[in-house]
Amino acid sequence: MSLVIRTAESTDVHKLLDIYAYYVTDTAVTFEYEVPSLIDFQERMQSIQAFYPYLVAEEGGRILGYAYASAFHPRAAYAWSAEVTIYLDKAARGKGVGSKLYRTLENYLKEMGILNLNACIAQTDVEDEYLTNTSQVFHEKQGYQLVGTFHQSGYKFKRWYNMIWMEKLCGNHDKEVRPVVSFQELDNKESSS
Repeated sequence: MSLVIRTAESTDVHKLLDIYAYYVTDTAVTFEYEVPSLIDFQERMQSIQAFYPYLVAEEGGRILGYAYASAFHPRAAYAWSAEVTIYLDKAARGKGVGSKLYRTLENYLKEMGILNLNACIAQTDVEDEYLTNTSQVFHEKQGYQLVGTFHQSGYKFKRWYNMIWMEKLCGNHDKEVRPVVSFQELDNKESSS
């Protein structure tokens, strides 16, 4: 069986929420305390998909993870920057699924005109059962660089964790820059070709 990266569909929401729920209840990877309801999660997904790619990795009909981009900041001058996010089924980690998901996501974002990729990551000075620095290492391997640390800014499981920002530049920052197009516009152009 081969790994397939595809656009998330509304029928995937249950499986994606199952993957995310583990990170909420058992880790400090996300600083969210409670698993969102299915409706809330679906609304988040639809909101992101209105402009950005939301991708799933699937093998043999089983979803192994998902990745998406979202607005880095709502002001117009930030249009060329996007925040990237990835979550993998815990059994799929360390098998190259995340790298393939991110490469595909990054390629779409480049086509859209995005120049800066930003990742907000939970980080710790002392690894524990809730948080290791695996995500930071993963992003470094993908070419991201640490650009900032917010010390002891997240409190979960009666412990304080850091939050770091990592960045990857994926395009030229020319004086004249083309407008960013939505993933849907990009997808429509490819469909009509």
